Amino acid sequence: MSLSRREFVKKGAAASAAFTILPAHVLGMRGDSGRPLAPSDKLNIVGVGVGGRGAGVLREFKGHNIIALCDVDWRYSEKAFDEYPDVKLYQRLYYDFRKMYDDLEESIDVVMCATSDHTHAVIAAQAIAMGKHVYVEKPLTHTVYESRLLTKLADKHKVATQMGNQCASDDGVRKVCEAIWSGMIGEVTKVEAFTDRPIWPQGLPRPVEEQTPHSELDWDSFLGPAPYRPYHSIYTPWNWRGWWDFGTGALGDMACHILQPVTLALNLKHAVSVLGSSTPLLTDCAPNAQRVHFKFPAREPINNIPMPALSVIWYDGGLRPDLPEGWPEGRDLNHHGGGVIFHGTRDTLIVGCYGSDPWLLSGNELPEPVSTRKITDGHYMDFIHACKESPENRRVCASDFSTAGPLNEMVVMGVLAVRLQTLNKELLWDGERMEFTNISDNEEMKIMIEDGFSIKDGHPTFDKTFTDYFNAKTFAQELIKHNYREGYTLPAMP
Repeated sequence: MSLSRREFVKKGAAASAAFTILPAHVLGMRGDSGRPLAPSDKLNIVGVGVGGRGAGVLREFKGHNIIALCDVDWRYSEKAFDEYPDVKLYQRLYYDFRKMYDDLEESIDVVMCATSDHTHAVIAAQAIAMGKHVYVEKPLTHTVYESRLLTKLADKHKVATQMGNQCASDDGVRKVCEAIWSGMIGEVTKVEAFTDRPIWPQGLPRPVEEQTPHSELDWDSFLGPAPYRPYHSIYTPWNWRGWWDFGTGALGDMACHILQPVTLALNLKHAVSVLGSSTPLLTDCAPNAQRVHFKFPAREPINNIPMPALSVIWYDGGLRPDLPEGWPEGRDLNHHGGGVIFHGTRDTLIVGCYGSDPWLLSGNELPEPVSTRKITDGHYMDFIHACKESPENRRVCASDFSTAGPLNEMVVMGVLAVRLQTLNKELLWDGERMEFTNISDNEEMKIMIEDGFSIKDGHPTFDKTFTDYFNAKTFAQELIKHNYREGYTLPAMP
């Protein structure tokens, strides 16, 4: 049975009095000097965002102490709450992660975050600043600045981190790296990648109708740091991915999976330019299909294999790359939801979504990977092991924030290129300073609000409405680093 807010408040005091979580050091989970933990030691884990993907992640942390659960929608999360009867019985259920941190800071070892994209950074950054290990679902953050911040905070506080792009720990990614680092496909100057998503509504105008949220949804907590807007059922649960204030569209959803082998094998850091285009772009909602062209400079060779200047081209919403010459007739490029083509000077390497089943267009066999660490117990437990190890001896996770942060910066910068496409130019990017260098101080742009499509006298007619012109540089800066709603802040950049 679900607990209403009123029942929660009524029962909370009595239940809380009956249940006390001992601090982790009392339980032997953390030594006073940060000693590593024995494999048998259990971690105290809290989950933030457990109604959807987060429930599955928590199940992977089997054998550890799930001590509290937080979600803005208790109706959506009811099944997840039922999986942890002690947490439910003793009222360790929260709507607001900030209240959970206040109550349980001394008892938490690990924070698992699987909320909507726009709240990842505020949840994870505060946890890292408290010295907690963090597992964050992809995309890591909503903005470039947030990605950079989490990367630097994790390094400063020496905590274990992992982004939830599980393919990073699979052998497919290792095989891609081996094929490229061994020189088997030659020098790579072009990569094309795509996903068959979105599978949620996109390309929509902002709803005009204001609705009343159900009694078990805390709408204000869902909004979190985003600007206030009235509730509408089209935003949540799950469909938030298509709305710019909350999600990052198909690119943000899938590129952290699909581009992981690209960024790792080709040692990509900051792009130098980006150009985005799409089906009709509206103010609030991601378009139905997108194309983004990233350009990267030459990098240092790996194993004496040159890493020349590179183009990476992304497609989604039904758009795909052309099939390369010599493609096997009848074979689908879409493998498990997408794919990647590495165009080398000696051979062409193809890999499916999630880094799955890489193969060579020539038909040659891929070499067995020897240059990267094989992860024997999976993405989740590798993270758990890292949480128990001392910083000096920790085995870095496959998607540790030192890797996941730069990957995510690339992904969300691609989102910016789509949102800034009406400037009609290739945008030059200064990665170190996190800014576009060819948007002038007085440059202006506008975005379509609604296309006003109708049929009049048998003819398609558009009565498009647009925003007023606004300053493009200010808009770009806000997309790179959000100004949060009152009550939400980030730690300072280290």
